Amino acid sequence: MGLEEYRKKREFEKTNVSKRNEKTSGGNIYVIQKHQARRLHYDLRLEMEGVLKSWAIPKTPPTEKGIKRLAVQVEDHPIDYANFEGTIPKGQYGAGTVEIWDKGQYVLKARNEDKLVFEIKGNKLRGDYCLVRFKGRKNWLFFKKK
Repeated sequence: MGLEEYRKKREFEKTNVSKRNEKTSGGNIYVIQKHQARRLHYDLRLEMEGVLKSWAIPKTPPTEKGIKRLAVQVEDHPIDYANFEGTIPKGQYGAGTVEIWDKGQYVLKARNEDKLVFEIKGNKLRGDYCLVRFKGRKNWLFFKKK
């Protein structure tokens, strides 16, 4: 996707969200941001291909095996967005409060266009997780494997 869609949706002079895409030294960032927008949801972000690949999860992320969550793929975000916490003003895309719910690193174990398998090394989520895409859609299933 790249960052074009991210930049098109935002008025940077009216909000404090990042428009930069600074590289990090660690790589393989994993973060989930709790986002109280129109509806409460959680944004899963994984550093890949020089951006944060991103999915919106409508319910609390699964901490145990057997719990499956819908994850809707959204636009890529800049890498430095992984540190963003704050309030996006009313009238702006994504208006509401954003806080880091969990953060750490991940290890990619398998990847194709319809499936990602990765080990999360966060504070709240730990272990092997999977994202599986529903055919031809932005909808994915997010769950803990073990």
